[in-house]
Amino acid sequence: MDIATRVHNHKWKIDPIVRSLIDTDFYKLLMCQSVFRNKPDTQVRFSLINRSKHVPLAHLIDEGELREQLDHIRSLSLSRGESTWLRGNMFYGKRQMFAPEFMSWFENLRLPAYHLERVGDQYELTFEGAWPEVMLWEIPALAVLMELRGRAVLNKLGRFELQVLYARAMTRVWEKIERLRAIEGLRIADFGTRRRHSFLWQDWCVQAMIEGLGEKFVGTSNCLIAMRREVEAIGTNAHELPMVYSALARTDEELAQAPYDVLSDWHEEHDGNLRIILPDTYGTNGFLDNAPDWLAGWTGIRVDSGEPAAGAETAIAWWKSRGEDPRNKLVIFSDGLDVDTIADLHKQFFGRVKVSFGWGTLLTNDFRDLVPDNALAPFSLVCKAVSANGRPTVKLSDNPEKAMGPADEIVRYKRVFGVGAQTAMEVVV
Repeated sequence: MDIATRVHNHKWKIDPIVRSLIDTDFYKLLMCQSVFRNKPDTQVRFSLINRSKHVPLAHLIDEGELREQLDHIRSLSLSRGESTWLRGNMFYGKRQMFAPEFMSWFENLRLPAYHLERVGDQYELTFEGAWPEVMLWEIPALAVLMELRGRAVLNKLGRFELQVLYARAMTRVWEKIERLRAIEGLRIADFGTRRRHSFLWQDWCVQAMIEGLGEKFVGTSNCLIAMRREVEAIGTNAHELPMVYSALARTDEELAQAPYDVLSDWHEEHDGNLRIILPDTYGTNGFLDNAPDWLAGWTGIRVDSGEPAAGAETAIAWWKSRGEDPRNKLVIFSDGLDVDTIADLHKQFFGRVKVSFGWGTLLTNDFRDLVPDNALAPFSLVCKAVSANGRPTVKLSDNPEKAMGPADEIVRYKRVFGVGAQTAMEVVV
């Protein structure tokens, strides 16, 4: 595919950014089924949060064009082929991952309404309603805003400039793949949907990984690309679950138990490589110190904030303290990864644990310094659950720069979860 020509033709406004309800991360569908079963009536509010205030989204992106793309998403429903793939494909060794009652609901779903308002140089974009419906807005909303920002920059370039730009970006990706190819025992997946440059670019990157890495490439988080390219769909769960469960807690005691209630519900639904702990929502150390013994038997841990090597060492020490052999456990690194970090972490931990990587933004959106003023540099844009049944959500993280929620609630959560002094780190998207 000539991506440069296709991008040039975006000026015709014929190319929807999100073209399917399964153009989303696999973990969103797994979590959606869990929520559908366990908390279907919870009312949740999601909100766009631009951590990179220097990127003036409302100045760059035309409001009418943004509404056009969001309205298009609301018109989408599962195709027969997509439904057949979800109902019949094998995921993580399981033939019927998605229950018939969930699939019947999903096949009739249209995403609910959104609220969009310009506030200065930024957009306020929110989604409210039943949790299983509203949560499916997160990934497509991010994809639309990321790609519209990219289009705003690329609209200033001519056809030949675009061809050279994409040739350089392709070369950059391929050089990274060549370096990764030399790492023995590497296992790596594409986790780049949420902040990708575009759908076409993510699809190209996945194809490059398939060809360049062979069996070292274990799959993609993007369901539509996984279906079309016949690779594994990869993903488990995310911070959203403990954030909402915790917001619903009525007492400090219930709050302290909420993150474990999430995993108890998950334990009843899934086994094997889907039993991956994400411990950092309210601080990894406190979470592991107070974790029930049955969690030590889970398959592994995903390290998603803080200093990654320190997070892995904490996990290894915890498994040993619970009588588990870390060599049989899986550590998935997924925060701020690029080739040097991947190589260093693999060298440090391969053989001590089973090591895997979820490579995100710097796989699917690395156009740094390829246009004037570095105008395509990736930036930190998130869409988070900010309230549940009218109560605010909180995230502390192992990196205080990623904390979110009302100041008084952050203080309370730190007290309940025993979070002490933390080291601030730059948020690498």
